[in-house]
Amino acid sequence: MRVCESERTRSGKKIETKDMIYMALSAALIAVSAWISIPAAVPFTLQTFAVCLTAGLFGAKRGTLAVLIYLLLGAVGIPVFAGFRGGIGVFFGNTGGYLAGCIFTALIAGVCADRFGRKIPVMIASMLAGVAVCYAFGTAWYMILYLKNTGEVSVAAVLMTCVIPFVIPDIIKVTAAAFLTKRLHRFVHQHGN
Repeated sequence: MRVCESERTRSGKKIETKDMIYMALSAALIAVSAWISIPAAVPFTLQTFAVCLTAGLFGAKRGTLAVLIYLLLGAVGIPVFAGFRGGIGVFFGNTGGYLAGCIFTALIAGVCADRFGRKIPVMIASMLAGVAVCYAFGTAWYMILYLKNTGEVSVAAVLMTCVIPFVIPDIIKVTAAAFLTKRLHRFVHQHGN
């Protein structure tokens, strides 16, 4: 009977207590990383680093669930977002699309980690792909809300405000997350993961 339960757990159908702990700690890491910010139209934070590290370490399921937990905490009003903000209204602001885009970042980086392993070039490429999708989603969201609230804005202007300043810092954050994933993965997964 215990063998059957163990096999069901390994197949990914159940979430174990340690998985819940990892996801809660990851959500806390993302929150603390979001608080470390430089204010701007879209704040500079370490959130991208934390999301990529979480997805790299824990894979698609646990990594994406950790991001969802983080976003739900913020949605209910806990001040986990940049600038110690929280509440559902943050999602309906100009930068809400970048928050939602973190789900795609975690999903893409996590799926690639699960499927292709945690070699540094694979991790960097998958994390950058996830960040690029986050950029696309967040920029589209920003443009729609900016148009609705303020008026016409060009794609070039939005890219200069919301994407271009973040490219080099995000490449650095993704590279650091990939190297840390490679170093920490064996410690996280020593106990039967």
